[in-house]
Amino acid sequence: MDDLTWWDGLDEQARAWLIAHNGEAVASDVLDQIVAAGGDITSDAWWVGQAGPEGVHLSDEATDWIETVANEE
Repeated sequence: MDDLTWWDGLDEQARAWLIAHNGEAVASDVLDQIVAAGGDITSDAWWVGQAGPEGVHLSDEATDWIETVANEE
């Protein structure tokens, strides 16, 4: 599995939100930071999951990646 290349471009608050809400639809302000950090949500990148009425979800692989990072901190 690849790294989330945009992870280092997020502020601590956004990273903490993703860790605390892992698996949920991404909050719009966090999604804005992901895009600003180079994350292209319109692509077929491995970390992009489903988009629905609740918002954009990360893929299962990205959710697992974030969980791994959280457990190492």
